[in-house]
Amino acid sequence: MQESSANVKCQYFAAFVVNMLSAGYGVTAGWASPSLILLTSDETPLQSGQITMDEASAVAALTSLGGLIGNIFFGWITSKFGRKNPLVFMTIPTIISWLLILYGQNVFHLYASRILSGFVGGGIFVIVPAFLSEIAVDRVRGVLGSMLTLTCNVGILLAFIFGKYLDYFATPKIVIALTVACAILLFFLHESPSVLIKANKTLEAEKSIKFYQNLNVNNDKDFKHLQSEMNRLQNTIANVNEDKTSDNSFKWSDLTVAPGKNAMMIGIVLVLLNQFCGCVAMLNYTAKIFKDAGSNMDPNMSAIVVGIIQLIGSYVTTNLVDRAGRKFLYVVSSIGIALGLITLGTYMMLKTSGYNVEIFNWVPITSFSFVIFIGSWGVLTLPFLVISEIMPEKLKNFGPSFCMIILWSSQFLVVKYLPLLTDTLGFHYTLFIFAGVCLFGAMFIIASMPETKGRSYDEIMKMLR
Repeated sequence: MQESSANVKCQYFAAFVVNMLSAGYGVTAGWASPSLILLTSDETPLQSGQITMDEASAVAALTSLGGLIGNIFFGWITSKFGRKNPLVFMTIPTIISWLLILYGQNVFHLYASRILSGFVGGGIFVIVPAFLSEIAVDRVRGVLGSMLTLTCNVGILLAFIFGKYLDYFATPKIVIALTVACAILLFFLHESPSVLIKANKTLEAEKSIKFYQNLNVNNDKDFKHLQSEMNRLQNTIANVNEDKTSDNSFKWSDLTVAPGKNAMMIGIVLVLLNQFCGCVAMLNYTAKIFKDAGSNMDPNMSAIVVGIIQLIGSYVTTNLVDRAGRKFLYVVSSIGIALGLITLGTYMMLKTSGYNVEIFNWVPITSFSFVIFIGSWGVLTLPFLVISEIMPEKLKNFGPSFCMIILWSSQFLVVKYLPLLTDTLGFHYTLFIFAGVCLFGAMFIIASMPETKGRSYDEIMKMLR
């Protein structure tokens, strides 16, 4: 059936509401860049005085620990309480985390805040893609799914802007207000239809479909479409149960056979590529890279420039994901990052070797900007969407959660130990290693990842088999 544009307006509304949470988490992710400079200075707002660089690095890294805990917790809780209720619950630790920054007296309050905010982030990247994938019709599923990273990047850019132009205490107040508004709007949303059908809540599932697809059951065409959607979802759940009588719980054996085995392998490679491409690690050293380029730009302004580049790249993805397709964008993004890193690495190698590269001092800024821009086309933005699309029903909770545990663990390792790697091998060889990972990822995606653009769940499962 061909949906009119009006049929998806409630799906866009739901995506806007849940992504208020991801925008808030984006502010959390970007908060450290401007704030740690202030916290380690004599003008620190903490009553206990300025913090050390060791404490500052811990403040930056503890979100990864919180994210790891959040993935495990929310991966379990979604199987018990669905999607909507955990999303509402997330607003509570979000508000507490920012209150700890607003009224924090010492670095331990900041530690607690960062763990709590990472805890929420771990849940966001598990639940939001799954929720949007379940409520969206095929033709807009890609756009709605890619909004997660887009809004997160909006939050990061806002954090950079707030850090430069507003008072330290303004950011917590703004995010708390945003989170309260999100909590109120969440009550107007319905639980996802597939969750309700699994819970044998047929009438509620019908109401959910009518809401998200804007159906009028008094209209014969809409009534038939509603019945078709209910039958499709019920058949999907029935197919999951056919080999295990009325048991649709996850079992370890699901990981050893297709499509579960293939989906997990693809998911793991995508999250490892997301971190070991080097983009996230390089974003933590933005000021250093701009300094190496000979720029006298203020570090916070440098961060704003990078935030704008990220945002433009993720916006491009949102517009292309349902036109060009996931696989094409992933391949272009992976190869593009590799070329940018090789260019930057070559420049750094020549400079380290004593060659006069002054005439090419524009290369680091250009290469770095290109890497972040092209990375936002796919590698940095699409893993959460693709993973939510390719996971079989039995792995809908375990699969994304396990992949995100790997992502958070990898993020902690890459960010923490990048300085050691660059000191041991040199910055240029480190960049070459990241480029090699990207080229391997591109080959894997070409060979193994199915194109999910515009395809139904059943079609994707057939491709994975």
